[in-house]
Amino acid sequence: MDFEAVLGVVVLVFEAIGVLAMIVGFVIAAVLSIRTLQRGAGGRAAYLTLRSNIGASILLGLEVLVAGDLIRTLSTPTFEDVGVLAIIVLIRTVLSMSLQIEIDGVLPWRRALLTSGGQLLADSVGRDVEASRAVRADAAGAEASPGRPSA
Repeated sequence: MDFEAVLGVVVLVFEAIGVLAMIVGFVIAAVLSIRTLQRGAGGRAAYLTLRSNIGASILLGLEVLVAGDLIRTLSTPTFEDVGVLAIIVLIRTVLSMSLQIEIDGVLPWRRALLTSGGQLLADSVGRDVEASRAVRADAAGAEASPGRPSA
């Protein structure tokens, strides 16, 4: 197998990982949104959870797809390919920035710490786990003292 064929396989793997990241992110977003509704946080909180996590999963997928495009250009570095890559990266960067602004509500360069799509998803899952623990702890506390103080 020659170098270009190996890079072609690597690019396909990156593209598959990028698409998989978006699909898994969509599923995680739906699950977190449903769990937010089940906790009684309301429809607005569930919508915001869904919206921010779908945006984060798209960001993560775009980051991986751009990496695949960079690797593809390494396999056939002609001026035409570099130009096409530049346009693709520009479009995906604008999309990423737009999504980031939509999720965070601020311009990316105004944030002190840039976060990636993966970090946003991980933060959302962490918040969901903590909220579930708090609900369980409240339920366990209510069961331990059903109206009378425990000794």
